[in-house]
Amino acid sequence: MICLMTLGTSESQVRYNEAAIAHAAALFERRMYDYAPPTGDAPSLEQMLPSFDRTALGVAREYEAMGGRPITVELEGRAAAYGVTFEHLGLTVGSVLHGVDLSTLPDPDLVAVIRSALLERKVIFFRNQHLSEEQQTAFGRCFGDLDAFPFGKPGDDPFVLEIVHGDRSPGTENGWHTDVTWMERPSLGSIAQMITAPPYGGDTLFADSHAALLGLPADVRKQIEHLDTVNDYRIFLRGRDGKPFPDELVEALKADIPFGVTHPIVRTHPETGKQALYLHGGFMRQDTLVDRRTAEPIGEQESMRLAKILLAQHARPEYGCRFSWEEGSVAFWDNRAVQHYAASDYFPHHRVLRRVTVAGDRPFYRAG
Repeated sequence: MICLMTLGTSESQVRYNEAAIAHAAALFERRMYDYAPPTGDAPSLEQMLPSFDRTALGVAREYEAMGGRPITVELEGRAAAYGVTFEHLGLTVGSVLHGVDLSTLPDPDLVAVIRSALLERKVIFFRNQHLSEEQQTAFGRCFGDLDAFPFGKPGDDPFVLEIVHGDRSPGTENGWHTDVTWMERPSLGSIAQMITAPPYGGDTLFADSHAALLGLPADVRKQIEHLDTVNDYRIFLRGRDGKPFPDELVEALKADIPFGVTHPIVRTHPETGKQALYLHGGFMRQDTLVDRRTAEPIGEQESMRLAKILLAQHARPEYGCRFSWEEGSVAFWDNRAVQHYAASDYFPHHRVLRRVTVAGDRPFYRAG
């Protein structure tokens, strides 16, 4: 084998390296001076970050709102009383709860601990549960009524949705989204259990919608504060071959389930009071954003420009965590506070997820 060093270094490479070394110290000193001039105050995070990328600012501001801790001291103490420990996956989002058995209904105080964990961490996980449909729905009802889902394969229990993929049905949930924004009262959250895990891949990614909002440029945040968008379920009205469903089937559905509901782009969480970026690219009518103060559309071109910015926001890895499923794993995510993305990287292997959905309330925006 010939060592590259024996081939010599070109003149241009020598000149480049000499110039890089000569200027490096001065350039670094100047950059550090801009951040922290000798007679000035310590720089803010806003000053240290480039104006075109505020991702780290969004994460830092959300962590600050959390008190600079993954969970509060109070929750940690309440959980410890039940032998529950936490494995945190992301700075502001996602924790595995160890020491919980969901096969028997937790007592009310432990349910309150789990609910607090959901509110603080936005998505929580449990390992080695292996719940029956009855046990899974019973656990879901600890947090409210359940929603049935009209666009998927139900289990033996009509409140159970089976999400089945395999060699004839590749995964299609590989886009950032929050669930069922086409509903007048979208779900509080979803509780999913892995029934059949693929041998490779099949992870689900979650992104913090509070941090995603805080990480937007200030002018964009101000512009979207009072915007609404219409959401509908049109993407479910065609088969996998692209052919539309029969008119009579669609009209009967629309007669019972409203087609087109208005929700705010910035949603106030009803339990924590925090603001979140709230949208689903497949359900929102991206060209018809409306200023709710005036009831006036902002125009198709501006709507599409903003939609493009907002729909890309959750995809930044800093906002999220990634969960690797095992059979018997359970995830409980807060649809008011996170988006998720199911990686479709396991075809042609089988992946079977069983989901129940806890009913929620109508999204609203309250300045604060």
